[in-house]
Amino acid sequence: MVWSFVYLAVRSLFALVLLFGRSDRSKELEILVLRHELMLLRRRSGRPRIERADRALLATLSRALPRRRWATFSVRPETVLRWHRQLVSRRWTYPRVKPGRPPLERPRPELILRFARENPHWGYQRIAGELEQLGLAVAPTTVRKVLSSAGIPPAPDRARASWRSSLR
Repeated sequence: MVWSFVYLAVRSLFALVLLFGRSDRSKELEILVLRHELMLLRRRSGRPRIERADRALLATLSRALPRRRWATFSVRPETVLRWHRQLVSRRWTYPRVKPGRPPLERPRPELILRFARENPHWGYQRIAGELEQLGLAVAPTTVRKVLSSAGIPPAPDRARASWRSSLR
């Protein structure tokens, strides 16, 4: 019993000597961390609920504290590092954009198909030119893709009369 008291007294004395050797900035940061954790524990109902803002603050303050002082946190150092990685990843992630060109707006493919059906002699260039006169800019290659996806053949094949229509 006496030895444990002596041990605690000597340990506290060494901690006090080490505390005098630390910089004021380090002490103030540690006090901030401890105050914040105390605030977390005060709103505790069972296990303390650490919210996103709390995680961000603790992860940010951990970057300023030396790693050996992370023992003052109420969570493991791996947890603080995980929070910091999540903060950094949220900062550097961008919204996912599909590669390639955006699809055509709704009335354009319908107009292209209508022009092709009503004017079988018009080619891709002509349909693109007519759309441009209407104020709708569409490239001839896009017109070709829309027509081929709808199963409509190129202009010379559309303009030819089939044997059935010729025999009539």
